[in-house]
Amino acid sequence: QVQLVESGGGLVQAGGSLRLSCAASGRTSNDYAMAWFRQGAGKEREFVAAISASGGTTEYSDSVKGRFTVSRDNAKNTVFLQMTSLKPEDTGVYYCAAGSRRSPRRTVTYYDNWGQGTQVTVSS
Repeated sequence: QVQLVESGGGLVQAGGSLRLSCAASGRTSNDYAMAWFRQGAGKEREFVAAISASGGTTEYSDSVKGRFTVSRDNAKNTVFLQMTSLKPEDTGVYYCAAGSRRSPRRTVTYYDNWGQGTQVTVSS
């Protein structure tokens, strides 16, 4: 079991930047892939970005590719999501997730540990 705690959300103007962090505990962090998902009001949870256990492989949704960067520091058991050129449609609760395998995937059901989420609001 992995415990995940997100931080770094907030209110930002369109075009601004935020950096989210996800601190993991309970299992060696370099054993599993991790991902970021988001959920807007009244919407389903959607994939944002994922990173392999080693950090060598990353995946992004088309809507954030080129604007967001996922990274991890396994020595600190932390995953980051650097978000730039933010748009109002990026607004939502951002969740960190950890899987049980080393390769990243884009589906919600692949990940069995979730954080409580952090709110990101982008104003126009």
